[in-house]
Amino acid sequence: MKVRFTRQGVRVRIDDLELAALQGGEALTLETLWDGGGWTLNLDPLSDGIEGVDGHLNVGIRSLLPDLAEPAREGVTLPGPPRVDVEKDFGPQHL
Repeated sequence: MKVRFTRQGVRVRIDDLELAALQGGEALTLETLWDGGGWTLNLDPLSDGIEGVDGHLNVGIRSLLPDLAEPAREGVTLPGPPRVDVEKDFGPQHL
């Protein structure tokens, strides 16, 4: 999972194996920690909505997961705040 903070919100890119994990009910978490703080993003397939507290952002995509799984779709957007774009980043590495 790749995460980028933008002026509009947060952009999350997942690969095909991560999408399969989400479809299997497994949450994806990426964190950067340092003494006294850090950032954590959790992509949760079992909840909906966005909740952020003290550097921890939980992004629930349960209702959008079927749309994200459609082969023709490049991604989905949760309007937020903050706005979160979850996009598929499928390269040849897993084909």
